[in-house]
Amino acid sequence: MAVRGERGLVALLAFLGVMAYSLSMAVMTPALPQVQEGLRTSPAGAAWALTAMTLSAAVATPVVGRLGDLHGPRRVLLAVLATATVGMVIAAAAPTLPVMLAGRVLGGIGGGVFPLAYTIIRDVIPPARTASAVGLMSSMLGLGGAVAWCVAGPVIDLLGWRWLLWVPVAGLVPGLVLAWWIVPRAAPAPAARVDWWGAALFAGWLVAALAALTQAMAWGWTSPGVLGLLAVSALTAAVWARVETRVAEPLVDLRLMRVRGVWTANAASLLSGYALMAGGLLFPLLVQLPAATGHGFGGTATEAAMLQLPASAGMTAAGLAAGLLDRRAGSRAVLLAGTVMTGAGYAFVAVRHDAMWQLYAGGILRGVGLGLAYAAVANLVVAAVRQEETGVATGINTLLRTVGASLGTQVSATLLVALPGERGYITGFAVAAVAAAAVVPVALLAPGRRRKALTGRCREAVPAGDRA
Repeated sequence: MAVRGERGLVALLAFLGVMAYSLSMAVMTPALPQVQEGLRTSPAGAAWALTAMTLSAAVATPVVGRLGDLHGPRRVLLAVLATATVGMVIAAAAPTLPVMLAGRVLGGIGGGVFPLAYTIIRDVIPPARTASAVGLMSSMLGLGGAVAWCVAGPVIDLLGWRWLLWVPVAGLVPGLVLAWWIVPRAAPAPAARVDWWGAALFAGWLVAALAALTQAMAWGWTSPGVLGLLAVSALTAAVWARVETRVAEPLVDLRLMRVRGVWTANAASLLSGYALMAGGLLFPLLVQLPAATGHGFGGTATEAAMLQLPASAGMTAAGLAAGLLDRRAGSRAVLLAGTVMTGAGYAFVAVRHDAMWQLYAGGILRGVGLGLAYAAVANLVVAAVRQEETGVATGINTLLRTVGASLGTQVSATLLVALPGERGYITGFAVAAVAAAAVVPVALLAPGRRRKALTGRCREAVPAGDRA
């Protein structure tokens, strides 16, 4: 398949991943107080501008991945980018909160860029460079947050909060044109069709579960609303699983989820997502906490953003380096190294957080570790499935990372409320270290390096069940 420069293709996909999802999600966080004031809504209402996109992305990611497997990733990618761009425009220009929420829901579909990118990379990039390209894409999930925090203050102060929401649009419009020009075409799967009943049930139980997680702090973990949503989620998930085992072409082949390279990567993604967002909450809050508390630093939002910047740079650099490490040592070794570094970073700041350099040191160690871990889990999934299964398998993997991230935010916030003062931060960092440590036994169960030799046509000839 001809392509106008493989390196340019990967760079474009990485850029689109940042603009379509990572940055679009992250810009809302620093702008929430201004959104609340500008749209005359409550803090909970403003927070739904973030939640709406999270829920939409969680549902869309595996569905879009499946559509890409069936109809060709280029066609679906262009549709996803166009839809996400329209949604972001609506959100940026919204006169009321409901209109903004509608735009954010459409914008969340941009999360589907990631499984589509993995499919395109596997189609186009030679096997020797696939791991590096996948690692770069995986590291993009953390880069948007750093960019958002760095540009948020100046943009809001000089131009207003709406201009911050236009930043992803300004990048996506030319990105969409470049994607149309650069991304190669692929033949759709024969006799392709989508399991829409499965998709509807999947969306139902997932939205109920994530809504329970995101509202747990506001409603209480044992409140009737949260427990009711969890019960609805469990019941709908059981029905969905039953349906998926009976249809000829399921949205998610549950047998695929039992492949060793897939389930180990999925478990690692869930825990790594927790480790990412636990720090995303704890570090900025600790920096901005008044110095009079005895453990805060009294810093500004800009200083909190600067703390995140080197960690995000380390995460991106680690994602780039993960490809070379993968070829030399295998994804399992890269995952082990990443989780050990992540756990060590959190353990360090749990016991040493009296000076900013300590937060920088722990944060950078955490960022590099997460960059390696994210690249490794994506490569494990890509190596474990057939080419036509790449989109849906990586979509589910990205989804579980989102679920883990939601848990990381909510559990850490709960700990800060339940354990006032320094204890809450120490416990939050310690729990994140434990979550990273829990990846170690999972990584040891992942396929070893010899299975990475199954590349190209040889790998695709091996049935999924035989790769367990």
